[in-house]
Amino acid sequence: MLVTLPFYSVFDNLAYKVDGDHVTLLGQVVTPTLKSDAAKAVKSIEGVAAVDNRLEVLPPSPSDDQIRRAEFRAIYSAPGMEKYSIQAVPPIHIIVKGGHVTLVGVVANQMDKILAETRAKSVPGTFAVMDELRVENQG
Repeated sequence: MLVTLPFYSVFDNLAYKVDGDHVTLLGQVVTPTLKSDAAKAVKSIEGVAAVDNRLEVLPPSPSDDQIRRAEFRAIYSAPGMEKYSIQAVPPIHIIVKGGHVTLVGVVANQMDKILAETRAKSVPGTFAVMDELRVENQG
């Protein structure tokens, strides 16, 4: 349900935890609209009694917007990474806050994980890169 939200993009990180009929939304979003839309979507799911919306709305920043675009180009234009860019919502999410970049999502193998992190670190203006990518079929 969350991945079909209209403003959900590669620059957002939507995660959730389920405890019985309670759902906690976690992650970061670029727009306040996406935060409220996500809560409404989850609340409309049959069997969900309550939603704790802990999504962080990232502060507006032209500098961070520039880094987001540069990170996207650096990662998804790398040879071998185009297979990820053709998906409706590419699986490598790029979260930028105050020049600090966090990569979240899933890649097919360890080499793609290393390549994404290496390319992310090469973007000018980036203070630090935290790699939280997971490799498919590995715990």
